[in-house]
Amino acid sequence: MADIDHIEIRQTNAFTRAYKKLHHNQKDAVDNAVEEIILDPTLGIMKKGDLQGIYVYKFDCVNQQFLLAYEYDSASRVLLLVGSHENFYRQMKE
Repeated sequence: MADIDHIEIRQTNAFTRAYKKLHHNQKDAVDNAVEEIILDPTLGIMKKGDLQGIYVYKFDCVNQQFLLAYEYDSASRVLLLVGSHENFYRQMKE
């Protein structure tokens, strides 16, 4: 496994837009979830079908379940989308 200090983190425009809309305390929860997948990218569940190769990590965000979609390899994590379950998978396919 790559040294976690040398893992590249990239964000898609969709992730950045969704992140900017969050409240400060929600951003803290997302930041913690991102740290968790940096340390162990296998925490998420690999999707099948149209979304094959994408992992989704479910976590608690201020008493609401949020999903964080990402792709990874040994040297990088690509943050694809974050948000509540409502319309999440529809947004992923756009």
